[in-house]
Amino acid sequence: MIKILNTADSSFKEKFQQVLDRGKLDIKDVKTKVQSLLDDVSSRGLKAVLEHIAKFDRWNPLGFEDICVSPQMCQNAYENLSEDVKCALHTAYERIYAFHLKQKPKTWLDLEENGTILGQKIAPVQRAGLYIPGGKAAYPSSLLMNAIPAIVAGVKEIIVCTPTPENRLNDILLGAAHLCQIKTIYKVGGASAIGMMAYGIEGIKKVDVITGPGNIFVATAKQLVFGEVSIDMIAGPSEIGIIADESANPKYIAHDLLSQAEHDEMASSILITPSSKIADETIFHLRKILSTLQRQSIAEESIVNRGMIIIAKNIEECIDLSNEIAPEHLEILTYNPFELLPKIKDAGAIFLGENTPEPIGDYLAGPNHTLPTGGSAKFFSPLGTEHFMKKSSIISFSKQAILELGEDCAKLAHLEGLGAHKEAVLARIKE
Repeated sequence: MIKILNTADSSFKEKFQQVLDRGKLDIKDVKTKVQSLLDDVSSRGLKAVLEHIAKFDRWNPLGFEDICVSPQMCQNAYENLSEDVKCALHTAYERIYAFHLKQKPKTWLDLEENGTILGQKIAPVQRAGLYIPGGKAAYPSSLLMNAIPAIVAGVKEIIVCTPTPENRLNDILLGAAHLCQIKTIYKVGGASAIGMMAYGIEGIKKVDVITGPGNIFVATAKQLVFGEVSIDMIAGPSEIGIIADESANPKYIAHDLLSQAEHDEMASSILITPSSKIADETIFHLRKILSTLQRQSIAEESIVNRGMIIIAKNIEECIDLSNEIAPEHLEILTYNPFELLPKIKDAGAIFLGENTPEPIGDYLAGPNHTLPTGGSAKFFSPLGTEHFMKKSSIISFSKQAILELGEDCAKLAHLEGLGAHKEAVLARIKE
């Protein structure tokens, strides 16, 4: 049911390379189609968006008003939630807010003895577009994870796009939007939503940054509009890596692998272990738990086509393989997981110990669950407050400072053949 690789096998390197290429190959397969959708939105605006909704979400909006969700709808949805659901949302909100508040960078200035003032000005972007997945499931947690850092950053205008198959809205998602005081929500999903936020259409200004996870079409669209707007990362289908030694609980491992597999047929769930016994017992529990899942067909297809157990020589090799994979989520289920932490170089989020299942990070631990996938954890970071902020350098030279440093500056400009640069500096020195 799940592929098993052994690092001792002669074919291991070839098969393992397919794991490393997962993100690149996924995007390559859909890039042309996504570019066509983006071009259509760019050229035809609202008309294209409405047609895409009819085609992909199976309902027929007639105009701009039909794709809008009013703040009153969000408030009504929130008020109709049960008290236990409201309590869970508030707990998550408070923990996520507290964590992201600690991330917030500050403006600073530094005064040198010669009167030079150098510094950095931090300011929020003006408009942020949040993509919140929908379709196979609704994700109010993703709304909290994307909206809260934008709120902490001080973004003035936050817009949300989410797909609504057959024009169905999720009340918990709307309730979470009310909790975050989101005023602008559009019932648009997929590449069309990314194009709408990146380019702007009738009634909607373009945003400065787009954040949020999504399927491979959304991830590809974000990659293609980068430069037109900023993005957080390339966040495609969900994935989990687990490093486990003989002390790990195979039942926990199976549960955690399936927690990602149920997201999407393209989700990747990978166990790396030096123990054949752990591998065998995990497979036993996978079969047993899989039959009980509400989303069994999705999870099973993911496990069969994208799941993998890698049997390594030792725990050191497990770590090396994990660093090459750079998984979105990495669980470390070993005797002393904190001993391994310094050796982990590439992972979106790291979960230490058997009492820290990946879903605890999805909802209310505090750190963001919008994470880099497809190996991009090698160079992207989790979504955070800084994604909604920008930096401006501050420079102020006194007369003493320009006299002390001007000659060296003019020399460097001269060496590069930029005479006007040189004279602009020397003019201050000569006066």
